[in-house]
Amino acid sequence: MIRVNVPATSANMGPGFDCLGVALGLYNRIEVDRRKEGLLIENLGKDAEVLPVDETHMVYQSMKRVYDEVGEPLKGLHIKVFNEIPVSRGLGSSAACIVGGMMAANELLNQPLDREKILELSVEVEGHPDNVTPALLGGVVVSTKGDGKTAYLQFPISPKLEWTIAVPNVSLSTKEARLALPKVVPFENAVKNVGNASLLVASLLTEDFSVLNSALRDCLHQPYRSKLLPELDYIFTEAQKKQVNQLYLSGAGPTLAYLNWQEKDEGREAFLRLLKKTTEIWGRKWDILTLKGDNKGAEIM
Repeated sequence: MIRVNVPATSANMGPGFDCLGVALGLYNRIEVDRRKEGLLIENLGKDAEVLPVDETHMVYQSMKRVYDEVGEPLKGLHIKVFNEIPVSRGLGSSAACIVGGMMAANELLNQPLDREKILELSVEVEGHPDNVTPALLGGVVVSTKGDGKTAYLQFPISPKLEWTIAVPNVSLSTKEARLALPKVVPFENAVKNVGNASLLVASLLTEDFSVLNSALRDCLHQPYRSKLLPELDYIFTEAQKKQVNQLYLSGAGPTLAYLNWQEKDEGREAFLRLLKKTTEIWGRKWDILTLKGDNKGAEIM
């Protein structure tokens, strides 16, 4: 039996749209074993009831991609997935399945592929690198896809940083979130995002977090995607009024992430009050998680 631990990821990270992601200390565990014939899939834990138990499961699809790559037939399999990562909430659940499935398949085949090849195949299946790179490598990853190849740099997350993650009890597909984006954006907004994303990376590298309240501001995707849920629109509007600026939409949403480095943070408390207010108005509950970063990435246990 092969066991793989894969961390959740928070992509986009404010202005880092489609290029900046971080691994978080929340995990899916994937167990795979050979069987004589047929496919048996068990989903356990968070949102297990919404996941398929046939060949459309992302773990199986990812394992098959590895077997196809090395030219080996994929016969009977028993796959068991223990989910801590919520599905379709902006915390990289699909990336965890892809990376976990590929690493498990590679291990069953006695490691014919190196990590770079696994990364290449993971990006191919996912379609973009911002979630799969930190899921595989851990830490903060800046990545871009061009000319058929993913270029990236990875560096560790400071232990001083802490994420307050708010997960609503509603899912949002990446496809739906993509459709909410405009075809073009004002040049001024694009320039602003480039500056903020550069400042954010510099802040994370130097551990000068005093600029995070400016560096996490986005104007490329959050203003459009926040309209998909009235609670999100309310929270971002009120947060701007109250100068709660270390808040961003995790991935495509609807999960919200507040990044802080101080034990007592007034912005965090204001964010939690806003969440409570949305529950009073709209009735939707939020699961609150406090997470550190993960610097290990996916691991064979």
